[in-house]
Amino acid sequence: MDAALLTVGDELLAGDIENTNATWIAKQLADRGVTLERIAVVPDEVSVLADYVSSFSDQFDAVVVTGGLGGTPDDVTMDGVAAAFDRPLVVDEAAYEDVERKAEAAREEYPDIDLDIERHASIPEGARPLLNTNGLSPGCVCENVYVVPGIPREMKAMFDQFEEEFSGERVTRTFETSMVEGEVTPMLQDAHGELPDVSLGSYPSRGETPNRIKVTAEDEASLDEAETWLREHVTILDD
Repeated sequence: MDAALLTVGDELLAGDIENTNATWIAKQLADRGVTLERIAVVPDEVSVLADYVSSFSDQFDAVVVTGGLGGTPDDVTMDGVAAAFDRPLVVDEAAYEDVERKAEAAREEYPDIDLDIERHASIPEGARPLLNTNGLSPGCVCENVYVVPGIPREMKAMFDQFEEEFSGERVTRTFETSMVEGEVTPMLQDAHGELPDVSLGSYPSRGETPNRIKVTAEDEASLDEAETWLREHVTILDD
């Protein structure tokens, strides 16, 4: 299974906040054996978002879109996803009831709060709603596109609702080595020719952390072969 990730928000492009959602989602997909082929950051613009969603939906098995949900003028992610599939936005009944209940509870503490419940509860026609257990605005699944909030705790809780729908065959192992990158590089170049069924990556150390070599393959047998080769040619640090 391959996938793409879209993170939405002008604040990401401006560098106002770190894109921690991309790192977290990428790790979750990798742990499930999914090959993440693209990560893109797009502005809060309907046309740009629609173009990316349409393109990625055609290219990959699944697309995760995070950010841009809510009732403010720049929350246009649902509009962009709807436009990508040429569908109208409609008020989902389950989402409406959930948002309304939370809005009523919020008014007890903030009586002057003004929420456009229909706007919050609108998703592309025919999409499956994903209720927000840690916030207000729902996400949805539209065709092969999974739309989740940008607030990390809301995003993570919603990801849990559909994570079982993501699975792949790719497996990885990571090895630590005392050798410096200049020593490892020529050996990994040789490995690319001798181990065509695996992908090898070298990651320099940070501080006291040893250098790492990450091996990715489609099956455990290929990983075993790669590990044997590495242990014969590279100084591997065992736990």
